[in-house]
Amino acid sequence: MSEPYAPTLEAALACIAAVRPAAYARTRNALDGAVSGLSPYISHGFVSLAEVLAGVAAHHRLDMQHKFVYELGWRAYFRHVWQQHGDGILRSLHEGPLPDSAYAAELPADIRQAQTGVPVIDEAVRRLYRSGMLHNHARMWLASYIVHLRHVHWRAGADWLYGHLLDGDLASNHLSWQWVAGTGSRKPYLFNAENVARYAPAAWHSPGSVIDASYEALDQLARQPGPGVAASPAGPATDEPLLHDSPPAALAATAPSTADVAGRDVWLVHPWSLGLLPPALPADTLVLGLFVDEFHWAWPWSERRWHFVGRRMAELADRLWQGDAAAIGAALASARSVRSIAEPHLDAWLPRWAACEPAPALFPPVNRHCDSFSQWWTHASRGLHSAADLLAVNEVPAW
Repeated sequence: MSEPYAPTLEAALACIAAVRPAAYARTRNALDGAVSGLSPYISHGFVSLAEVLAGVAAHHRLDMQHKFVYELGWRAYFRHVWQQHGDGILRSLHEGPLPDSAYAAELPADIRQAQTGVPVIDEAVRRLYRSGMLHNHARMWLASYIVHLRHVHWRAGADWLYGHLLDGDLASNHLSWQWVAGTGSRKPYLFNAENVARYAPAAWHSPGSVIDASYEALDQLARQPGPGVAASPAGPATDEPLLHDSPPAALAATAPSTADVAGRDVWLVHPWSLGLLPPALPADTLVLGLFVDEFHWAWPWSERRWHFVGRRMAELADRLWQGDAAAIGAALASARSVRSIAEPHLDAWLPRWAACEPAPALFPPVNRHCDSFSQWWTHASRGLHSAADLLAVNEVPAW
């Protein structure tokens, strides 16, 4: 049996080839639906949104309003919001049902240990720890329960989830939490036991629990100041996997060294640029994989994610560096030239070290502030009728 989410380009391309857009559109909301499995590969740059759509469109005719194209748009939209707000996406974009001060700042232990007594929540946490992945619907249920029923601030939940996700992206993850919380959307996202029963397997069903209520009752709970509902712990606790702020020793990353790069042309590979190397790189270019301490001190990863990223990076790079920004910058200063792919996760450091090329784009640029996905989509899709039209905007080559 093949490795789930193998850290290879071949695995990413296989996921693209396996996409069935009609089944995706029909079943994507179900936990056992025909989802693509592409998110870890997109998050870490194995493949771009443009490459994904080109690969799918080579075998399936898609109009611009197809659900698959639409969902690629959500990822691009979240990046658009990140570009507009910068680190502001880590703060509430506007007030939700309650003021920020009304929410607890720490995630309760019963949630971390899958002991809430609400089957859908405990199953979601266990699956997250077991696989590093969660269906988008399960992420929404988890976030809604944490914010609106337990009255925990969305940022506490978003930071925790990001650390355990294999596909964690600060824009997609944190802005999705804001959308659920109602601080990045017009109203809070709520769900109930009937919704879970419709889209999840039997083990997730939660009759008789706190979510077995009407949407009106759940909305009242979301807007009622106080500590939120109490947990009803049941069963043994689930151990939360450790998070790590540095790569495992097996990756053999070394400290930045002037001797490695002095007088050389350098191409930097970072954790979000793990696709094919540029075909025009001179043969004597040093390909250098980079882990920046300051980022990982703030955002530690699961061991699973370190291996997913590190194994692919080691395949691409001549050597791997791990160090703080000052040491990396000092060592790279001795190189003849340094180039890389621009990446907002590293915006605080990467542009100081390298001439950064833009990441491949799928959608046309929207150079105005958009407060909602629908506003952004109106501008991004204007005049476009099919996936072929969209791919032509940035002259994405056919597959």
